[in-house]
Amino acid sequence: MKTAYDFELATRLGSVSEYYFSRKLREIEEMRRAGADILSLGVGSPDLPPHPSVTERLASEAAKPSTHGYQSYRGAAELRGALSAWYKTRFGVELCPESEILPLIGSKEGVMHTVMTYISKGDRVLVPNPGYPTYASAVRLAEGAVVEYALREENNYMPDLEKLPTEGVKMMIVNYPHMPTGAVASKEDLQKIVDWCRKYNILLVNDNPYCFLRNDTPISLLSVDGAKDVAIELNSLSKSHNMAGWRVGMIGGAKERIDEILRFKSNMDSGMFLPLQLAAATALGLGDEWYEAQNRVYRSREKLGLEIMRALGVECRPNQAGLFLWGRVPEGENCYDFCDRLLYEKHIFLTPGGVFGDEGMQYVRISLCASEEMLQRVLCRIQNAEFKTQN
Repeated sequence: MKTAYDFELATRLGSVSEYYFSRKLREIEEMRRAGADILSLGVGSPDLPPHPSVTERLASEAAKPSTHGYQSYRGAAELRGALSAWYKTRFGVELCPESEILPLIGSKEGVMHTVMTYISKGDRVLVPNPGYPTYASAVRLAEGAVVEYALREENNYMPDLEKLPTEGVKMMIVNYPHMPTGAVASKEDLQKIVDWCRKYNILLVNDNPYCFLRNDTPISLLSVDGAKDVAIELNSLSKSHNMAGWRVGMIGGAKERIDEILRFKSNMDSGMFLPLQLAAATALGLGDEWYEAQNRVYRSREKLGLEIMRALGVECRPNQAGLFLWGRVPEGENCYDFCDRLLYEKHIFLTPGGVFGDEGMQYVRISLCASEEMLQRVLCRIQNAEFKTQN
């Protein structure tokens, strides 16, 4: 007996598929139910808690009877003020809290809002390869044309601007510090990209959630001369403040850009829970000791992560930033086969670099969002029974 009708999907969904991690984590869960002890270094979800003052603020504000209504589409004034002060203190960037900041329900939401605001059918968007898959998915859902630009190790994962197309290009998406490669852009690198976008009247979007993690020189693209003329920046508390599930992000940029994006966003949601916004404002006021403590943890984990990569025969570039390690697999290996063999034979899950584009096919990524105990277990499991490559 038929229990459901069939409905034709929107054509826009024909160009996107289920997210790799959604499918793979479902498979891993099935393996665990069957009794497998899977050690996962795949997903970059921070395992550390927010600062106690942040959760205390959330609880105290949520206990008030007056904090449960709909909120301003532009976000709470206290949160916008805190974001403005954060950009001034941490990056030396002046952003007017009234007109140049838009809080978001996570910066992933901001990617979609920005693309939907500016991209029409057929508009071309420069998207990094390797890069966060959501960038390309958002463009395809908006019926724009994805134009991938290669980021390669020999060029320090910076775009080769002289080789990029310009005809019909309306937007360029960049992401520094870069995920998945961990590459860090200098101010000079960012200035070149801004100047190039100004020359060709291309909207520049920088996704900047990893700026404080294993990175001694946090930079905002908006600190570059002339950036506000052509650029906006997305940022987030997910990684920097261990608040991934809270979904708090922001867009910073010129008033005109904020007003334009708000036209789309205000039709999509009704603002964030006020206690959450106020707790986020508390998080943004934390001092240097917060960031230093975070990085001590991740630097310690990094040492173990590098040992894991060496044990697997994977080569890593030095001075990577963010929550991951990115490395080249042995010659002749395919990243998917490499990771699947490790999963099925050793019950260890790493992310194949091909998830992020074909420029990542010779690479794998491991997450440092795992305790030192977990990383030690992975290392011991590899060393106790050598993982053989397919050469």
